[in-house]
Amino acid sequence: MLLSILGLLGGLAIIVLGANKLVDGGSALAAHYNIPNIVIGLTIVAFGTSAPELIVSSMSAIEGQSALALGNVLGSNIFNILGIIGISAMIYPMNILKNTTTIEVPYAILCSLVILGTFFIGEQAIGIWEAVFFLVLFGVFNIYTTYVATHNQAEEVSIKTLSLWKSILFIIIGFAGLFLGGKWLVNSAIEIATVMGISERIIAVTIIAIGTSLPELATSVVAARKHQVEMAVGNVIGSNIFNTLLILGVCGLISPIEMATESLMDIYLNIFATLLLFLFIFTGKGRQIERWEGFLLICIYVAYVVYLIVG
Repeated sequence: MLLSILGLLGGLAIIVLGANKLVDGGSALAAHYNIPNIVIGLTIVAFGTSAPELIVSSMSAIEGQSALALGNVLGSNIFNILGIIGISAMIYPMNILKNTTTIEVPYAILCSLVILGTFFIGEQAIGIWEAVFFLVLFGVFNIYTTYVATHNQAEEVSIKTLSLWKSILFIIIGFAGLFLGGKWLVNSAIEIATVMGISERIIAVTIIAIGTSLPELATSVVAARKHQVEMAVGNVIGSNIFNTLLILGVCGLISPIEMATESLMDIYLNIFATLLLFLFIFTGKGRQIERWEGFLLICIYVAYVVYLIVG
């Protein structure tokens, strides 16, 4: 049991390290060939932030562990809103950009409803056709983000200066870390669930989901402490859209993702959390998540985890 726990934690650490090395190496290599900063931010850096969730869910799909694949996505989405936005808003009230309010959050709500619709319409499984539909929606979102970034809301990304050979080495190390860490984490999670007699879904929506979201949490907390929170909610919502459309789309192409009845609670909470965030944007002062709202989001998340453990 102890070895399985260490394996899970070690797998998470290796995945995060691998994602960082992949982003550093890929960004430096792209810059070496004079690829614009904005393109690097929209592709390599964006992929890097979702790489932990993508690798874990893809590995789970390959192993035929649908509960882990779906649970990781739903758990990450729930933690992103209730945990990351909640904690960040507690540190400093979060201002919301207009595009995030009018387009990105509604699109995230649509994505969460698509998962629910797939449960009832798609015979409780994400098969190849559902996966293709998810990826089409992902393509539409990418067109939108590219348009916004190239016009008026592009964020500069920090790029390490590396030699050509070192950039390639970092990319190789990054992919190796993602693959090995993902396999290690998934196998350890299955062992822990078996030994403790709990479902793999609970492991996925709590420990794995929080672990794979730690990079986003660290980034958001640092931004909140520096009072640089304008893009924070947009980044979190963007991550949720990536998780839903890209990861479930890719996993559905690898192997059909069975959606057990137990996952309905996670699906409904995913919808509720996104709707609640949308509501909070319009309460109190203009487009802002205030401290009391952040506290309420955290309380809801804690209650959810406690229910999963003792329920």
